[in-house]
This record gives sequence, C-alpha cells and structure tokens, in this order.
Amino acid sequence: MFARLRRPERAVSSGAWFRLARAVMRRPALVSVGALALLVLLAAPVTQVRFGMYDDRILPASSPVAETSQRLRAEFGSQWMDAASVVLPGRPGAMSGSVADPPADPVLDAYARRLAQVPGVRRVDARTGTYRDGRRTAPPDASSGRFAGAGGTWLSVIPDGDDPLSPQGSRLAAALRAVPAPGPALVGGPGARLADTEHVLAGRLPAVVGVTVLVTFVLLLALTRSPLIPVKALALNALGLAATSGILVAVFQQGHLAPLLGDVTAGGITDVVMPSLMFCVTFGLSMDYEVFLLSRIVDEHRRGSDTETAVAVGLQRTGGLFTSAALVFATVMAALALSSLVLLKLIGVGLALAVLLDCTVIRALLVPAVMRLAGRANWWMPQLGRRKDRSVPSPTPVPAAPMEAP
Repeated sequence: MFARLRRPERAVSSGAWFRLARAVMRRPALVSVGALALLVLLAAPVTQVRFGMYDDRILPASSPVAETSQRLRAEFGSQWMDAASVVLPGRPGAMSGSVADPPADPVLDAYARRLAQVPGVRRVDARTGTYRDGRRTAPPDASSGRFAGAGGTWLSVIPDGDDPLSPQGSRLAAALRAVPAPGPALVGGPGARLADTEHVLAGRLPAVVGVTVLVTFVLLLALTRSPLIPVKALALNALGLAATSGILVAVFQQGHLAPLLGDVTAGGITDVVMPSLMFCVTFGLSMDYEVFLLSRIVDEHRRGSDTETAVAVGLQRTGGLFTSAALVFATVMAALALSSLVLLKLIGVGLALAVLLDCTVIRALLVPAVMRLAGRANWWMPQLGRRKDRSVPSPTPVPAAPMEAP
C-alpha cells in the first residue's frame, strides 16, 4: 500500500486557483452579479425558441437529397411533401358527378368541408372532390380513386405554410384532430409527427427531470450534510444549461454566427429532441465536476478550516483536474462541430460550450462567490428527529464543609 502523498500547505496556498478563489471571495457580491448577468444575457434567446424537427435541410448543400428538395420547394412548391393525411378506417368513399351534383357520400363531403375551413389549410383532396375554404371547388377526377380502398378512405390536407415540421405544423395537426369526424379518424403527416413527438417528450421529460434533481439532491445532501449546498449546485447547473441553450438558439436558429459556421439555421427552428439530449449530457458532466469540487471543500472544512479557506483549497486541488477534463472533452466535441451535418454541429458546439462555461464562469467564479456570501449557512443542517432531554436534572452537588482543624 502506497502512502498517501499530500501537498505542503505552502504549495496549496500559493497556487493560481487558490489565489483566484481568494480574489473572487474578496468581492463576492460584485462577482456574483457580473457572472449572473452574463449567464442571463446568454440565456435570453431561449425566450424566442421555435421547436420543430429537422428535415433534409440539415444535410450539406452538396447532398443530392438536399439539392432535390431545394429545387422542389423553389420551383414546384413542397405542398405534396408537406400534406397531412387523414384516414377514416372502415369508411370507403364514393364517386360523384360535377360540382353542382350532390356528392355520393354527403357525410364524407361535410367532413371534408369542415377540414377545409381550418385556419392554415390551403386545400383538401378527397374521394368526393377538392375543397377550399369550406366549399367543394372541383368534382372527383380520374386520380381520385387513390383515396378509397377496401379498408376505408383518406383525405389529403395541404397546408398554407411551407414548413410542416415547425410550430405552425404542430398546431395545424392539433386543429385537424379537433374537427368532428364521422367515426374514428387518424391524422398523420409531418406536422402530426412533430405533435406526437412533443406530446411524448412533454409527458416524460418532467418526470425525468424531477427524478434526476431529487436523486442528485439526496446524494449531495449525503455528501455535504447541508441542504443549501445541493440547492446551490442545482441552481447553478440550471443557469449553465439555460445559457448554453440560449447560445444554441442564437447560433443554430437565428444564425448569428453564419459567417463562421455557414448556414446552420435548418429552417429557423430548434429540434425538439435537443433539449432532452443536452439536459442529460450537460447536467451529468456539470454535476460530475461539482462533486469533485465539493468533496474537497467539505473535507477541508471538516479538518477545521473556515469557509473561505476550504473553498480556496478545494478549488486549488480540483481546478486543474476538471479544467483539463473539460478541455479534452471540448476538443473532442469541436471535431463534431467541423462536420457538414447541422445536427452534429449543434451537438458539438453545444456540449463544448456547456463544459467550458461550467469550468470557468460557474466553478471558478460563481461557486466561490456564492459560498462566500452564504458563509456559515453553507454548513447548516436542521436537527430533525432529535428531542430535548426532558428528564429532571440531577441536583447540583453541594460542596462539603471544610473540616475544622483539631
């Protein structure tokens, strides 16, 4: 068994991270306000996020698929690709004559008229004809037979917009599903796919976040024996995640770094799956660095050091470790940022920025400043489950009278 080597105290107190922590804790309020203002400023674009799903526009311009799709949108319109499909199982359609003639299936005709009245719908094609603005504008033609089959009939709903994988497409799918149908109706298409993805994520993500936060709080509480330090760690990690998300929205949705990264906007949306991915990876990495730092701070405080000394020593002994790890991770992620695929660029840039923000603004500045402001409250722990001793105190012994000298 090797003997555990310890650095001399002089080497610890003369380190760069120790001096940085001391400098931060001399002006904790100023550093806290400045760092928080920076993080809030970086997180501000999150308020303008537009969730959607990436399509062929994440491919490089040289891709044949991307070139084909761009030509279709520019020269022919993308209405056929963007159309929603409404399926009525068990209801085969029927042909009818001219526009003036009554449709052979008045129930299906009435349903198609209702779909055509939904805001955002350009046209509805069905077995009974073509509909616009709630009116039948054309009778069925030779191609209308594709809308009927042995198992039922379906309707093609062509939207007004050119991007069904956007918030507008999701809202249109919800509006189509809300239209009263003559029986069971299934709504599909790009907008419905986005709506269903959002529904699944919205249903599961709160539980995932809640369990993650609860388990992290309990583990940090067991490590530090303080409820304030885990709350501080969770709040700072949330700020770091919000700042990273804001940068991603500014770059990959709004295109503010287009001269540097090229056209990475991919339709001016943020993929709806990205927040879940970024939360899981970024939160795990940030909390990993937090545990390194807190373990050293707690150990030093339990040895008898005050809060300022414990924080400075803890940062000195772990600052180089998690900074080196963050730089290695950021370098690997930067390789992804060189990809020609927008999705890989987003992942690479996002994760690299997250770890760099965490090891600089949060760990090196905010953690020492906040702990200095909290002072002795960092180590407060409520005494739960303990009751005062209510037994009758034993009487104070009376000193014996001095013996008289004979």
